[in-house]
Amino acid sequence: MKSDIEIAHSVKALPITDIAKQIGLSDSQLIPYGHDKAKIDAASLKNMPRQGKLILVTSINPTPAGEGKTTVTIGLVDAINRLGKSAIGALREPSMGPVFGLKGGATGGGYAQVIPMEDINLHFTGDIHAVSAAHNLLAAVIDNHLHQGNDLKIDPDNIYWRRVLDMNDRSLRQITLGKGKVNGPERNSGFDITASSEIMAVLTLSKDLFDLKKRLNRIVVALNDQGKPVTVEDLKVAGALTAVLKDAINPNLVQSLEHSPFIIHGGPFANIAQGTNSVIATDAALKLADYAVTEAGFGSDLGGEKFMDVKIPVLGKEPDAVVVVATIKALKFHAGVALEDLHKKDIPAVKIGLQNLDRHLTAMSRYGKPVVVALNKFFDDDIEEIETVKDFVENNKKLSFEIATSFVDGFEGSLDLAKLVLAATENHRTFMPLYQADDPIEEKIQTIIEKIYGGKDFELSDRAVTDLAEIKENGWDQLPVVIAKTPNSLTDDSKIHGAPSDFTIHIRRFIPKIGAGFIVAMAGKVLMMPGLGKVPAAEKIDVDEKGQITGLS
Repeated sequence: MKSDIEIAHSVKALPITDIAKQIGLSDSQLIPYGHDKAKIDAASLKNMPRQGKLILVTSINPTPAGEGKTTVTIGLVDAINRLGKSAIGALREPSMGPVFGLKGGATGGGYAQVIPMEDINLHFTGDIHAVSAAHNLLAAVIDNHLHQGNDLKIDPDNIYWRRVLDMNDRSLRQITLGKGKVNGPERNSGFDITASSEIMAVLTLSKDLFDLKKRLNRIVVALNDQGKPVTVEDLKVAGALTAVLKDAINPNLVQSLEHSPFIIHGGPFANIAQGTNSVIATDAALKLADYAVTEAGFGSDLGGEKFMDVKIPVLGKEPDAVVVVATIKALKFHAGVALEDLHKKDIPAVKIGLQNLDRHLTAMSRYGKPVVVALNKFFDDDIEEIETVKDFVENNKKLSFEIATSFVDGFEGSLDLAKLVLAATENHRTFMPLYQADDPIEEKIQTIIEKIYGGKDFELSDRAVTDLAEIKENGWDQLPVVIAKTPNSLTDDSKIHGAPSDFTIHIRRFIPKIGAGFIVAMAGKVLMMPGLGKVPAAEKIDVDEKGQITGLS
């Protein structure tokens, strides 16, 4: 089979104006970025009523074998459109850090891809660069304020705001600023990856440009020497930050290999932020199609939970159905099978791995909405192993199950899944939030650990205890909680797979993200700046003499 990028190059993209016309957009509502991608003027859609149903795609805990959540999402959109309905996919923008680090690309795979895949995976329309620029502008303003006399009495030891870069670079995690007599006061700081920036979270949770500016003003960058918050409003630069982001707030329109419309916008990671595309993008899809199909990053314990508890209150629309993606290989991995042996038939391992799937299905079912299981089938999956999963889902969990083969078969590989999901959206059920806004922050954390992860308890470091006291003193404890932890495990230890029980989550600190509107609880050893692997994907990426990029997958 051809590589992903070879398949992408074999399909001629339609002019983006044709894709726009499919969903009722006029030329005046489109801001073209070449022939095959464009921004949508978000303001032009503001007063348009929503007509669509919302489908959320999430998964079990990811493994090195790959789960294909984006591939399933794209295949599902293509299939729904082939069934005579109108569907738009709403996805996150890939970060160049993982593209050059581990993934090598994040635009689907095989015959279920969005194009132009090279552009989307690299600079795209510049949104992530704009977030980096705005974030680092604010960082420069903070250090300049310290240098120019520090009228706000910022405590240099209590500055939350670090710098960001859209690249995996472990050497920048800890740095010293201001070395040298004329370069400002010396202090310790560091870089995080752009996807973790609060400005990325703000951009993706804002409803419009005015809301963006309000949220930027609320960002807390530091505490002063009295322990009181210092905000962007205090620094008087929200207008400048908004100016940098004024184009980035408009969502991006592209297409799949089947020429289905996709809106790709924003890229917060689900292990350190809310992990979903922008409210504006999802809202646009709901207004322009019968069905908006979106995904949340990593497994349902991260992106799925945060979609439900952080994004939905802002979006004001619950999903009409939830799709949980699993693979045979991932189930065996969660049973302890070595990566090199995942291709071997092993029904006992599949049965053990089903415990991880069970945990995710139980977690998503708690929200009250219909849940469908999509088994992303690999070519060497054994039919008896597949039947084992199907029997568990249908007879044990009493949920709907279908195989997806869109990687190999394109839209045809998701037609049966699409029919099942569309039927599920007609099963109207009441949405049940996991917790209430006025629940104590400790109760919110405990609820997530018990009901979503299947754990027992949590413990706070001394720093986290101090952080929590500050959060309560400032009245921020009624905000949602984003637990930042490893995506590879239901616990905060990336080496523990499967479905462990009675474990404790270790929270080392809390970070208030007041502009975004949530509190981040940093658990375990999760990092805000990833590193490159021993053999980074960057080594496989090249450009030929015609300017054609190769090696992205």
